[in-house]
Amino acid sequence: MADHVIHGNYVDFYDEKGPRKGILAWILSTDHKRIGLMYLIALTTFFCIGATIGVLMRLEMLGQGRTIMGPQTYNSLFTLHGLIMIFLFVIPGIPAVFGNFFLPIMLGAKDVAFPRLNLLSWWLYITGGIFAVLSLFLAGGPIDTGWTFYVPYSLRTGTDVSWMILAAFILGFSSILTGLNFITTIHRMRAPGMGWFKMPLFAWSIYATAWIQLIATPIVGITLALVAIERIFGVGLFDPTLGGDPILYQHMFWIYSHPAVYIMILPAMGVVSEIIPTFAHRTIFGYKAIAISSLAIAFVGYFVWGHHMFVSGMSDTSRWIFSLFTFLVAIPSAVKVFNWTATLYKGSIDLKAPLLFVLAFIFVFSIGGLSGLVVGALATDVHLTDTYFVVAHFHFVVFGGTGFIFFAALHYWFPKMFGKLYNDNVAKVAISMITLGFLMLYFTFFILGYQGMPRRYYDYLPQYHWEHVFATVGSWVMISGFIVMFVNLFIAFRKGPRAGMNPWGGMTLEWTVPSPPPMENFEEIPVITHGPYDYHAQQEAEQKQEEFNQSAEDEK
Repeated sequence: MADHVIHGNYVDFYDEKGPRKGILAWILSTDHKRIGLMYLIALTTFFCIGATIGVLMRLEMLGQGRTIMGPQTYNSLFTLHGLIMIFLFVIPGIPAVFGNFFLPIMLGAKDVAFPRLNLLSWWLYITGGIFAVLSLFLAGGPIDTGWTFYVPYSLRTGTDVSWMILAAFILGFSSILTGLNFITTIHRMRAPGMGWFKMPLFAWSIYATAWIQLIATPIVGITLALVAIERIFGVGLFDPTLGGDPILYQHMFWIYSHPAVYIMILPAMGVVSEIIPTFAHRTIFGYKAIAISSLAIAFVGYFVWGHHMFVSGMSDTSRWIFSLFTFLVAIPSAVKVFNWTATLYKGSIDLKAPLLFVLAFIFVFSIGGLSGLVVGALATDVHLTDTYFVVAHFHFVVFGGTGFIFFAALHYWFPKMFGKLYNDNVAKVAISMITLGFLMLYFTFFILGYQGMPRRYYDYLPQYHWEHVFATVGSWVMISGFIVMFVNLFIAFRKGPRAGMNPWGGMTLEWTVPSPPPMENFEEIPVITHGPYDYHAQQEAEQKQEEFNQSAEDEK
């Protein structure tokens, strides 16, 4: 028989012999911090698998013809690379790990609104990941459709697409439940005095992301379910030989998958808005503009999915409307970049590893955003669609954006999560290697795409040889940087020096609790009297506290 004791919103499981120990104390825990750490372990594992597959793909492209694998294996590897990185790392990444761990603390709460639902979200994520791995060993071999599952090929391939679709369907439920939990937490569990415009900007980004998770994710769930139904029962929904419409699938898939890009990037933007004022020692420039721009990106992001389909045969009217919205969605992103750089202007900058990651992100993400306008324009998209230019743009935005900031957030909050400090100089070396390798690899793709190199091809013509060699060497540099980074963090976790409560001089509530945070975060729920980045108000409060302590001493 099992029972549980509730402490506020924290549920601790017990049995006849007392509190559960070992792994059961983790996988049955409803503490938001433990769930965040379990997500971190799983996400890091999947990232390493996806990165290894990416390196194998680049080794195949090192020379013309067959190098280390055949075309079918290559098709399966780029499909798995995309599925793992998108559905198991990038989309859940920052919200699942850092949203779970820090959102309640930043709001002054003891946990999320629905702790048990939060645990269920993690179990669904793990179940979906296990199903994705099991699909590698089913009849027909690993799926080879590409991560977009495009029909009619995904209806006719001999690989078991249905199993991978089931995995993505389960992962979608995990995303929906997480979004629902975060929305409720932000609405109902903010500390006394914390109005909407006193929330940290990371909370604003999580809030905007959660609405996309809640509204857009069911669409892709329905779409994938229809593909499975068509494969199993032969219903003519998307297959043109049965009277179906393959373009309908593209519309339904991208109605979710382009907002999913903002599920990936909005939390990263929230992390940037936390790191910059901390290491610039300045109040964030344009707080309300950054907060509202997060909601604007989430809203306009629903209306741009058609720019993935400019050459699919849609009407000219549809194409120019989607192109217009593509340009409009760049405006709130530009607002953020302007406000970040304005915050750094005349700041007292402390160039630690998290800020170095952020500076690399701003450079890389700006290139990705500008290249997005190139493929968002009708005339240039016709030339560049389905080339390596699109692959470069995608990686500059998604990996150079979300991926870089995931690791920036890990370095920023590592002392708070584990109570240990890492070697900052080694971290800077790792970041430099990662950024250099990234630019060698993916900027070369822009050149290849402009020259006409089609994406997803197992082989290439002789004129592309040296670009592929240069890009492959870049992948080695980047992976070496990640190895240095992970080794540095692991050493810090095992035997790094103890971290204080606030090693960076941060202003939000997570820096007011011990490192690592206690079970219920706060002994008493804090009362908020000023904004999250108001250094002047914080200094005045500290001065008043010192005066009060001094007067108390004088009375004694």
